[in-house]
Amino acid sequence: MKVLFVCLGNICRSPTAEAIYRKHFESRKIEAHFDSAGTSDYHIGERSDARSIKHAEARGYSMTHMTRQVHAGDFEEFDLIFAMDKSNYRNLQRICPDEQLLQKLHLILGDQEVPDPYIGGAAGFENVIDLLEASIPKVIAKFFSSRP
Repeated sequence: MKVLFVCLGNICRSPTAEAIYRKHFESRKIEAHFDSAGTSDYHIGERSDARSIKHAEARGYSMTHMTRQVHAGDFEEFDLIFAMDKSNYRNLQRICPDEQLLQKLHLILGDQEVPDPYIGGAAGFENVIDLLEASIPKVIAKFFSSRP
């Protein structure tokens, strides 16, 4: 199973999700490949936001991702694509090359959004981690429980 997490710039929320899910799935011995991307081209080739890295590492997550922009081919390559918020969900719908592939696209928290911590302080980055950690059991139950 290949999973892609998507936010706007690919420097805060989506690489944090990638790191969190990778660690939790490895510890549960659930095979999956994780990646992340942004809908914008603001930060292509950069490391994640230093604050995201700091807060993730303080909780035991390793963030080594180099940012990239999502592209239409990601809908072919990945089995699941999780948007962090409704705005990026809509952006992804616009670039999806085939209506059939839209079944792969979901909001990571269902109807709730993962707020962008970029402009805020430390509490925003901690909240992102809390929300993403809490999402794991629901994602496993909905998308991985029937897999061998």
